[in-house]
Amino acid sequence: MYEKERMEVINTGIEMAKTSLVVGTWGNISKRIDDNLIAITPSGMDYYSLKPEDITILNMDGEVVDGERKPSIEYNMHLEIYKNRSEVGAVVHTHSTYCTALAMARKGIPGAAEDLVQITGGDVRVSEYALPGSMELAKNAVKALEGRNAVILANHGALSAGKDLKETLKISLILEKTAKATIYAQLLGGVVPLSQEDIDFMRDFYLNKYGQR
Repeated sequence: MYEKERMEVINTGIEMAKTSLVVGTWGNISKRIDDNLIAITPSGMDYYSLKPEDITILNMDGEVVDGERKPSIEYNMHLEIYKNRSEVGAVVHTHSTYCTALAMARKGIPGAAEDLVQITGGDVRVSEYALPGSMELAKNAVKALEGRNAVILANHGALSAGKDLKETLKISLILEKTAKATIYAQLLGGVVPLSQEDIDFMRDFYLNKYGQR
């Protein structure tokens, strides 16, 4: 069942590993199939080893509909995002180096880079800390993600949410690049944020005018 969707998740995982957004078996990926089903990576399996049958299909109650593998322990976080954000079609959770550095320091990413504010909607907040896999973490992530497409998870990593897996992986890559640039900018004397007016203009441009229409 849902082999196409499962392969999209697998291919995204391979790209995530290739671009150093994760190391080993950490991180997780999901894709919305319809209003009641998602496809999500299994717990603790290497991305390069995954086969379609390893990707678990869950309903919105967290019940396994198809697949023999135990889903990622962060399935609650994915489900809570889908339940609260109807426009989100995919979620990518990473443990990339520079985002993790900010997560450890519990520092967000200011709205200072044009590509970041275009694709995420503004600055990137830090969620309140909660243990991995907990419902508390899921709810904290949803709260910090409000009005945004990315969040730093305190002492943990980062999460991106977008319309599909292609866009969501792109958000994760821009997020990591901007986290690195933010740390460097602090060494040069500090980040200079963009005005809210400019952020709103660029977000609207990205959503309605950017690219081929």
